[in-house]
Amino acid sequence: MSEAKVVEKAAENNKEPIFKVLEKVIPEKFGADASLSALEISSGSGQHVVYFAERFPKISFQPSDIEDRCIKSIKEYISETKLENVKQPLVIDISKPLSEWSSTVAEKSVDVIININMVHITPWECAEGLFAAAGKLLKVGGIMATYGPYAIHGEITPESNVSFNESLKAKNAEWGLRDIDDLEKEAKKNGLTFDAMFDMPANNKTLIWVKSDSE
Repeated sequence: MSEAKVVEKAAENNKEPIFKVLEKVIPEKFGADASLSALEISSGSGQHVVYFAERFPKISFQPSDIEDRCIKSIKEYISETKLENVKQPLVIDISKPLSEWSSTVAEKSVDVIININMVHITPWECAEGLFAAAGKLLKVGGIMATYGPYAIHGEITPESNVSFNESLKAKNAEWGLRDIDDLEKEAKKNGLTFDAMFDMPANNKTLIWVKSDSE
């Protein structure tokens, strides 16, 4: 294995459960045979995007990240799997508005946005940027799936998530589990609606957001 290729245990553990949610939601929203475009924000190692692409051959996947080591790892996963429906990764700083992105993604050109394990280990500005970008990039009726641990209506459960939140804040005061209510406010600002929540292993959730026809 090349040194540039990153293997993350968490990604290996959660890729199948997340796929199971996408496998349910995407056909419900778009039909079983739709050809779609998907953008993954903060792709990390690239393990997720190639796993999903193998199982959704009619979806064209665009991975992205801000870290050089992740960009290199994503490229290696693409090269290794030889998947034709995964594009080369873009360098995207999600804390920045679209006008400041070094890579261009056309507005209203994306059907699905995927964001896994990002918002709790980045400053709040990244969550704001994620929803702002989704509001501009998603087509009407498009969806965004976010995955990770969350606070719900001001409460963090179980105790393991409370401890995890404390450990995150100890590493960086700007990190921490985000409350679904706060994320919903950002969604509404950007024309998205909180559509569904799925319970996941290890006390995580997958949240589904839908782009409405109003800005």
